[in-house]
Amino acid sequence: MGRLSGRGVGGRLGRQPARLAAPITEAERSKQRAEIMPGRSLYNTARWKRLRLEVLKRDGFICQQTGVRLTGKAPAPNSPIVDHKTPHRGDPALFFDPANLQSVSKAWHDSEKQRQEKQGWLTSGL
Repeated sequence: MGRLSGRGVGGRLGRQPARLAAPITEAERSKQRAEIMPGRSLYNTARWKRLRLEVLKRDGFICQQTGVRLTGKAPAPNSPIVDHKTPHRGDPALFFDPANLQSVSKAWHDSEKQRQEKQGWLTSGL
C-alpha cells in the first residue's frame, strides 16, 4: 500500500474539528454540577458525613439491594454509597432523613439506580 500524504492528495473528509472539548478539572466539573443540581453542596457538610457513616453502620455495611458486603474503596464496584431512596432535589428535610437513606454498592447505584431514575420510577414519596 502506498502512502499518499505529502503528494498533494487530501483526505476524503478534509480537516475535521475536534469532537471532544478539552478535559476540565475536577473542580470545574464539580462547579458545573453544583449549578445544575440543587442541594449538591449538602454533600460537603459535616452533618452529611456523620449521617452517612451512621447509615452505613445501621445497615451493617451491606448493600440493601443486592446483599453485597461494602468493603471496597471508590471506585471499586463494592464501595459503599449512601443513596436517597426518593430524590431530595435540594430539600434539606428529605436529604437528611435517615428513613430516606440506604446503603448500596457503587455498582448497583451506578447502574440499576440510574436506570430507575431515567425511567422516572423514583418521583413519588417513600
